[in-house]
Amino acid sequence: MIETCSGSKRPLGKTKQKREEKGGQMTHLHFNLLAVLACGALMWVLGAIWYSPMAFSKQWMALVPGPQGDKKKAMMAGMIMSLIGDILVAFVMAHVVIWSGSHEFGHGLFIGFVIWMGFFAATAIPQGIFEGRPFKLFAINQGYNLLGLMLIGGVLSVWR
Repeated sequence: MIETCSGSKRPLGKTKQKREEKGGQMTHLHFNLLAVLACGALMWVLGAIWYSPMAFSKQWMALVPGPQGDKKKAMMAGMIMSLIGDILVAFVMAHVVIWSGSHEFGHGLFIGFVIWMGFFAATAIPQGIFEGRPFKLFAINQGYNLLGLMLIGGVLSVWR
């Protein structure tokens, strides 16, 4: 028997029962939209600080070519896409945090670290090598990603 969303119980079908015997099925997650939006904004603000003159702006700009054409327009487009991307990262991280069952800030930090190591660092290192980019560029960009993912993992673990 399985309980449905309405609270009624019904028998499991054979296919569904087999899936549950193998570890269950993925269900729709209910997450805190405000927390996701706030974490997206947090990561965006962190990026604004990280790549500002008071942090790594000069070093980063020396390592990457600037935008071609209208620099203000390119900067605005980059900032908007960065915010959208940061909200998407927070949305995905909210799912990972829920799937993990984490309810503690420290566990969320660890989840952020694991996500960074497996999906960001593991792909950025060989890409940087193939493209001949300096390790310093990897350190600047991935330092931001690491810190941001750990922070939003921690926040999303406690703000359900």
